[in-house]
Amino acid sequence: MASEIKLPELGENLESGEVLDIKVAPGDTVREGQTLLEVEAEKSTVEVPAPYAGRIVKLLVKKGDEVRVNQPICQIEAGSTQKNGESAPARPKEESQTSAAEQPITERGPTTESPKEKAAAKPLQKEVDLGDRFEDRVKADHTSPIANKLVPAGPATRRLARELGVDLQLVPGSAPRGRVTQEDVKNFVRQLAGTIHDGRQTWVAAPPLPDFERWGPVERRPLDPIRRRTAEQMSLAWSQIPHVAQHDEADITDLDAFRRQETGKEPKLTITAFVLKAAAVALKQFPQFNCSFDAVAAQLIFKRYYHIGVAVDTERGLLVPVIRDADKKSVRDLAAELTEIAERARNNKITIEEMRGGTFTITNLGGIGGTGFTPIVNYPEVAILGLARSKLRPAVRNDQIVPRVILPLTLSYDHRVIDGADAARFARGLAEMLENPLKMLVHA
Repeated sequence: MASEIKLPELGENLESGEVLDIKVAPGDTVREGQTLLEVEAEKSTVEVPAPYAGRIVKLLVKKGDEVRVNQPICQIEAGSTQKNGESAPARPKEESQTSAAEQPITERGPTTESPKEKAAAKPLQKEVDLGDRFEDRVKADHTSPIANKLVPAGPATRRLARELGVDLQLVPGSAPRGRVTQEDVKNFVRQLAGTIHDGRQTWVAAPPLPDFERWGPVERRPLDPIRRRTAEQMSLAWSQIPHVAQHDEADITDLDAFRRQETGKEPKLTITAFVLKAAAVALKQFPQFNCSFDAVAAQLIFKRYYHIGVAVDTERGLLVPVIRDADKKSVRDLAAELTEIAERARNNKITIEEMRGGTFTITNLGGIGGTGFTPIVNYPEVAILGLARSKLRPAVRNDQIVPRVILPLTLSYDHRVIDGADAARFARGLAEMLENPLKMLVHA
């Protein structure tokens, strides 16, 4: 008899993903551990293996489908015997005994919502006043259409989110399996308001889009998983962090000359590898750049590890794998690891865990061009460094105008945590290490 195979856990706080590829077809014989399908979740690819050997009877999903944890994906008929003469595994028990608290769908019985509340499912376009005391927040008359999406949360939590005009997709869940609670929604609103109780601060929900077809033909394309995740993360970061940018320049003439002398040797020494090392040193000297801001607890969380994310441009979108313990590695070690992890990111072989746990981020657009840009801080970090294209420019040295290779730097930071003077010192200190690489030797 065929048994239903359900989508296993994809990772911490991950409830769903998109089917990227299906590796089997009905009638195929599979071995235990063989990949059935690939699912994209949080910018990474997760392979779903067969729990036991058998024959594929039916596929229950197709490429492009959004699948949730514990959703049936296929049916497998186990063989009469297994390896070494073992009996075939018994049909897996249906997971019908999952507790109500773990069900991601809210239709578990009647709710206490009034007809007026149910009828309120219209786009939130009013300005929601988040000033004064949190307990006296002005409630919105309408709800966000996002609230209709399947987010693990109970009816009371969804009602509270609708009343406050909160997008549940942006609220981190603290309960088991990433479930969002009423307290999570309240904490999110407190953070959004910057914990201001006596002042005035507003959050304006996006108005509805006009009918663009009035002016000409249009084409609608659904967001792919990476673009959707990027949009969510950037919206969260921009709404939570008061951004300020510090600009500086580094004269990397000597560093670039040394790097070119090493051409042909492996690993290839890139500017990013040297910046990784310099950033790790600077983070130790300025620990406030290596922390996170807890608005609810009114605390700074200082991390005693130095895991630096590096933005990688791929065909599928922007990925940020993390180089762990950058402070403990030499420039050559960093160059080798950066080359390897960037290649796996471009080949869709990066894992979810390899993109988590960063304390600081570096993004380098120098290979493409431009004179500078202002990156958005990667929440919940408090700073990010942007590198533009280095260029040969005239500079004054010993009263002489000489050509020098200049690298533009931009440091974006959370002004709740970092003052402008410290940002200037951080950027200048990092630039000086790139200008005189010998300063990094004492930290090798």
